[in-house]
Amino acid sequence: MHKAKTPVLVIGGGIAGLSLASRIAGDTGVILLEAENELGYHTSSRSARQLIPSYGPPAVQDLTVRTLALIRELEADLPEPILVPRAFMLVGTEEDVRDRASGHMYPVTIAEAAALAPELGTGTFEAAGLDTTSVSCNTDILLDWHRARIESSGGRILTGRRVDSASRTGDGLWTVTAGGESFTAEIVVNAAGAWADPVAALFGVRERGLQPYRRTAAIVEAGNPPAADGPMVASAEDTFYYRPDLEGVLISPSEAVPSPAEDARHRPEDIAELISLVNSLTGLELGRTVRAWTGLRTEAADGLPVVGFDDAVPGFYWLAGQGGYGFQTSSGIAEFAAARLLGRDPVLDVSGALSPARTGL
Repeated sequence: MHKAKTPVLVIGGGIAGLSLASRIAGDTGVILLEAENELGYHTSSRSARQLIPSYGPPAVQDLTVRTLALIRELEADLPEPILVPRAFMLVGTEEDVRDRASGHMYPVTIAEAAALAPELGTGTFEAAGLDTTSVSCNTDILLDWHRARIESSGGRILTGRRVDSASRTGDGLWTVTAGGESFTAEIVVNAAGAWADPVAALFGVRERGLQPYRRTAAIVEAGNPPAADGPMVASAEDTFYYRPDLEGVLISPSEAVPSPAEDARHRPEDIAELISLVNSLTGLELGRTVRAWTGLRTEAADGLPVVGFDDAVPGFYWLAGQGGYGFQTSSGIAEFAAARLLGRDPVLDVSGALSPARTGL
């Protein structure tokens, strides 16, 4: 069996693995293995495409701000932007909005909220918060940019390569078999998303209790659609969110239902219930479903990503547990992880908050 050798082997071709591989490809050899036959097949292709600096715990918010800055830098060389301003508005009871509002979000009056999203029924909520630093993200362009940068910098991307086995050689290298091929690497990066714990087990690494959760979304037609530049609107109780889309309105029930690691599929009854709920709270007049999907958001018990070298197994690097923060933290986490892999000081040091060895994992 032919054996390919590389300093860094990245397992997982979603936004996490692609971001890191593109970050290090110009400095070291890297091979990226993706189990599916296409990149970004699972969660990364099923994103809400919204990056919200006020969303998530402090470390996530810091990484989001850094990610936005890094994406804006690379946009300078692209024919069209990746990021487009789209405000994020949280609505609900005064208590729920107050508890959820943080960072870049500030309170707005009911009248101000109604002016921004006139389809909202003003009697259905007590308070609102607004994040005007939020943006929509063309995730397809971003994924493709990372892919192109990896390949142009000498890195390799191999799809249809599900990892079958792994072992340590006498000289401390990893030998990995995937899709009938063998690979040798100094460092293995576990960016396997919902499969991160099973992949860790193949390498003899202690699992971190990473749990995948279902998150469904759909694009539906609307008799009274929101303004094309209107905000993304979300319930502070996590019962729904919606935003304008070129094909109609993107809606989600914001559910977090535990799931096995799988190719998740939407349930039509969930979409029907969601349409009924949103229609009861807004004047959108939602109707036919254009398309629907379900992705998996994989989280650790404390809700923070798991990023860093394993504390017990040398040469194994965690890049997992991004939950619903995958795209919005991707470039910031990749910059941090690349610095650690290359022996440099990170611009934003989140090692304490995201450590695989932190209490509770």
